[in-house]
Amino acid sequence: MTDIALIEAAARRMQGRIRRTPLLHAPLLDRVAGRRIFVKAESLQLTGSFKARGGWSAVSALPPEARAQGVIAYSSGNHAQGVAHAAARHGAPCVILMPDDAPQVKIANTRAYGAEVVLYDRRTEDRDAIGARLAGERGLTLIKPYDDPQVIAGQGTVGLELAEQAAEAGLTEAPVLTCCGGGGLASGIALALKARAPGLQVRTAEPAGFDDMARSLASGRRERNAALGGSVCDAILTPTPGDLTLPILRKLAGPGAVVTDDEALRAVALAFTHLRIVLEPGGAAALAAALFGADLPETVIAVATGGNIDPATFATALDRFA
Repeated sequence: MTDIALIEAAARRMQGRIRRTPLLHAPLLDRVAGRRIFVKAESLQLTGSFKARGGWSAVSALPPEARAQGVIAYSSGNHAQGVAHAAARHGAPCVILMPDDAPQVKIANTRAYGAEVVLYDRRTEDRDAIGARLAGERGLTLIKPYDDPQVIAGQGTVGLELAEQAAEAGLTEAPVLTCCGGGGLASGIALALKARAPGLQVRTAEPAGFDDMARSLASGRRERNAALGGSVCDAILTPTPGDLTLPILRKLAGPGAVVTDDEALRAVALAFTHLRIVLEPGGAAALAAALFGADLPETVIAVATGGNIDPATFATALDRFA
């Protein structure tokens, strides 16, 4: 079970290994939104997303003999790169199961970190079954993208940093909009903020049609998406909330926010124009909710979770909205 002690232990193992990312603010971006927006730029993290934290936390927590045997993970790209980077730094063999429609830049980068990439069709094949089979055949330790206590703890280190940075900026009460797939980042941040900055409350942000967490928070039970693909926000498309993450967020999070693909792409363009950071659509969902949401206070915090965007998608966002 993840708690503040596990998050703090993960932070100690990461010291000197993971970047402390900045909390950014741009007055011209505030004008667009009609409210003050502070952005935690996890797109500047190693591997281009917050997933480097969870990957390092999970790999570094393994017993030496398990690391020597190797690890396996499944991901559309950001968790893949986070685990591959951590495995390479620890000298551990690494197999990554990725959907065949993942952005090519993510597949290429995962291979560049030294991982063996196995592609599958997310519309017709079960990644859990494939991952379990490969793990059993090769004796690999499976590192899940969000339903893993050490992964949640690693992502929770974002919340530890954010609590300190918000205090420095004089922010004591604000929603913290967080891009959400299975909920590992959101639940980790929520646990850290409960302990360190209880006036800051997590709210998840998801693409329309893939808002399983928002619907699950509203209904009180795990909801499932009808489709498994079809949004530009590929990084946060998951079938249903995690077994570990949903109970945490039901207890600690506010209602979920939902954004359109166009809003996510517009947020990509605005982040580049006003903050000079590069975001992928899935990593910009929280910023999109902060910019265009109707039920928010005058000051909000958004976690910009990743910047691993294909050049063509980035060009499309800039052409349409910059």
